[in-house]
Amino acid sequence: MQRRNFLNTALGLAAGSSAGMHGLPALAADNWRMPDEGERHASTWMAFGANDDVWGKRLRSGAQANLARIAQTIASVEPVHMLVNEQDYELAARLCGSRVQLIVQPIDDLWMRDTGPVFVKGAGEALAGVNFNFNGWGQKQDCEDDAQVARFVAGRAGVPSLKSSLVLEGGGIEVDGRGTAIITESCVLNANRNPGLSKEACEKELRRVLGIEKVIWLPGIAGQDITDGHTDFYARFCAPGVVVAGFESDSSSPEYAVTRRHLEILRKATDARGLALKVVTMPGPKHVRPEYENKDFAAGYINFYVCNGAVLCPEFGDAQSDRNTKAILREQFPNRDIVQLNIDAIAAGGGGIHCTTQQQPA
Repeated sequence: MQRRNFLNTALGLAAGSSAGMHGLPALAADNWRMPDEGERHASTWMAFGANDDVWGKRLRSGAQANLARIAQTIASVEPVHMLVNEQDYELAARLCGSRVQLIVQPIDDLWMRDTGPVFVKGAGEALAGVNFNFNGWGQKQDCEDDAQVARFVAGRAGVPSLKSSLVLEGGGIEVDGRGTAIITESCVLNANRNPGLSKEACEKELRRVLGIEKVIWLPGIAGQDITDGHTDFYARFCAPGVVVAGFESDSSSPEYAVTRRHLEILRKATDARGLALKVVTMPGPKHVRPEYENKDFAAGYINFYVCNGAVLCPEFGDAQSDRNTKAILREQFPNRDIVQLNIDAIAAGGGGIHCTTQQQPA
């Protein structure tokens, strides 16, 4: 379940230099609600990023081919808007085809889940895009262009941008759409994002901008990867009250103890309505294909994406584990097609399908 390691372009940055405010503003609630990912989408947003400094030419090429495969698959069930640097436009057009809308906009990388706005619904089903002040996962990677993506996408979608005083990423937030969130302490409470922030202050702001009434806190692992342990690699809601959680069986892995601790917490937790959670475990593969295997390879199935009528998840060449994952997801999402994709190059960059996407609710 390894996630992106610290990248070369980050080494000169001062950690915490643009993290969030110590005190959060006491603003009146606006009745915003972050919908569950499984609610109907208007579209999916992606970014045809990856640069040679971070990825290297071979891995970058493979990752962009993977992005096109993901985008084409989603475009069969809902519109896809893909941000692309001007110099990559022709390549993106050739790989993605005519069904994916390309939008020229400067970007640094491909992780739209983290750089894009978190869309919320308000009174009368009005939409807004929450800007969580992306700072390169705690000043670990240059992000001058990606820091502008949330505001740009909200504007392009024609919705107001809702500014938060928190610094976090979309991959660090998992919700059931009914007021419950699962969040890792290692990410959101990290001093490289929100120095001195208490759980209480964080929960208050999440209530204001996302409508969160109950946060289930998982410890995560700070410093293990560039994200400091995003929730969407550990636990996901399949429906209100139902969570699928990652499980690391290799006792030599840093994730071995933490995934067990996460399962203990989730099995004892209740949601915003006071109901106990049903927890389904989803082990990772025993092995992956060798072509892109490296120390940062994100070999976990939890990072799936729920879109209109389908669930997209990875397959890693471990036939038994791949089949088991598909069976679990088919049981949890009986009314959706389960589509497994080879995204090995993106996994080698430390991410997954969910990391590359951001849903815009209908």
